[in-house]
Amino acid sequence: MPRPPRGPPASFGLILSAWTRAPCVRTHRFAVTSDDPSAAKTSSSPWAPLFEPVFRRLWAVWLVANTCMWMNDVAAAWLMTSLTTSPVMVALVQTASTLPVFMLGLPSGALADIVDRRRFFMVTQFWVAGSATLLCLAILSGAINPTLLLLLVFANGIGLALRWPVYSALIPELVPRSQLPQALALNGVGMNASRIIGPVVAGALIAGAGTAWVFVLNAALSIVAGLVILTWRRERKTASSLPGERFLGAMRVGVQYVRKSPPMRAALIRISLFFAQSTALLALLPLIAMQMPGGSAGTFTVLLAAMGAGAIVSAIFIPRWRRKYPHDRVVLAGSSVLAVLMVVVVHAPNLWVAIPAMVVSGIAWLTVANTISVSAQLSLPDWVRARGMSTFQMGIMGGGALGAAVWGQVASMTDLRTSVTLAAVTGVLAAWLTRDMKLGGTVAEDLTPSRQFTPPVPGWEFDPRDGPVLTTIEYRIDPANAEEFRRVMQETGRRRLSRGALSWELFRDVKDPGRFIEYMIDESWLEHVRHFDRLTYSDELLRDRRLSMHIGEEPPRITRSIADAD
Repeated sequence: MPRPPRGPPASFGLILSAWTRAPCVRTHRFAVTSDDPSAAKTSSSPWAPLFEPVFRRLWAVWLVANTCMWMNDVAAAWLMTSLTTSPVMVALVQTASTLPVFMLGLPSGALADIVDRRRFFMVTQFWVAGSATLLCLAILSGAINPTLLLLLVFANGIGLALRWPVYSALIPELVPRSQLPQALALNGVGMNASRIIGPVVAGALIAGAGTAWVFVLNAALSIVAGLVILTWRRERKTASSLPGERFLGAMRVGVQYVRKSPPMRAALIRISLFFAQSTALLALLPLIAMQMPGGSAGTFTVLLAAMGAGAIVSAIFIPRWRRKYPHDRVVLAGSSVLAVLMVVVVHAPNLWVAIPAMVVSGIAWLTVANTISVSAQLSLPDWVRARGMSTFQMGIMGGGALGAAVWGQVASMTDLRTSVTLAAVTGVLAAWLTRDMKLGGTVAEDLTPSRQFTPPVPGWEFDPRDGPVLTTIEYRIDPANAEEFRRVMQETGRRRLSRGALSWELFRDVKDPGRFIEYMIDESWLEHVRHFDRLTYSDELLRDRRLSMHIGEEPPRITRSIADAD
């Protein structure tokens, strides 16, 4: 196994050290607990997840799948130029490949949370393989035309939009929680390696054999990737006895969870702003390359490869930085370093200056993106993970699309250097202004499902889909502890809403200051019972805090009522 490096690059490490000292990180129950130093060393290695056979196999599938995606994008854009001279049709190739992400991001996450994820992952991969095969056959038969090409690219984009959330949700199942940061870093390595490999392979095939052979290889690799997923036997989990969630209800709860979870809300806002700012460098990189002495398509390829190489190298350092520094400090430092390097690249007089800057910018870029992604993953319980990550994906795509449009327009109104410099300044300001929006994962909640709570049994029979259901809980609290109890209950309300409650409130008796009444409304009895499947060990601790402040002789009085009017 490669030995981990002794320390991070001086520039980035010094900035982190100057802003903070290492915090004490809570050890999760899935972390390595062996007293053997080699075991801990293996767990902290950036390559540790690759020693998990299932993760290694599916990571290879992910690398191949993303390589195929980049091959398809490059070849489709090139093919369209041979089918039509319309700039609109050429531009629509990119639109057709990315539009499904915005259309299907949340629905795909909801599906991945309410159906078997292995089967869903397999279906999405074979969908991609099928669309790639149809495109390949259309080209080989000579039936391809601009409209058909756009339709098949759009179909391929549907598969990609459906595949991303389910794979993101599967990663925590494939490795111990202590290795999740390394696994996500390797996921970023795979995506960035494919960004280099895909266009290079596509370009070589287009030049040497013709565009059709890119799609032939793409179809073949996509089918192989699907067959690998087919051979995977997912470890069975304890299945819920409840019926699956309704599709629209699952989407509502997914959005509500993100809205009511401060760490997820912070991750979504910060990743959107980061991509809106940092995309200026990638979106305008072709123009930056052309303005350099002797600038050409080769210059652009070299600069892009340098950034991709930096992103790959960063996987070695990210786990070390995560252990040593809080997430928020890493994001602030990485955003600042990237901003400085963006200015260096756009003002670079030659490649000798630009290439090292692009390498370090790749390190900073993936460090920030990976850190926020890890915090999002650690903020999501398994039952809503795909929905949360699909929302996160929409933030990435939306921020990147908006940023590319804005900074491109600024460049057309001013000049290239002004646009990238303004984007860099905006990135630093955004990082500083959002620094108090705390990311999760530094001291993560224990989101392991709790089986300590038993659902209530009704006293008479009714359709479990009936509702709404009103729940009230009456507490007796020492008035001297009212303020502390109120804080605990605000957190209680946030969690009840994030688990799907329609509304929640805490009332205080106007005559008896020690009497508090909590109320909650659920959509139906079934949705109320579903709360008990979603409780975690962290919720147990919060429940213990509530009960410790109750001073009544009897436990808090709970009543549950169901709407009886037609």
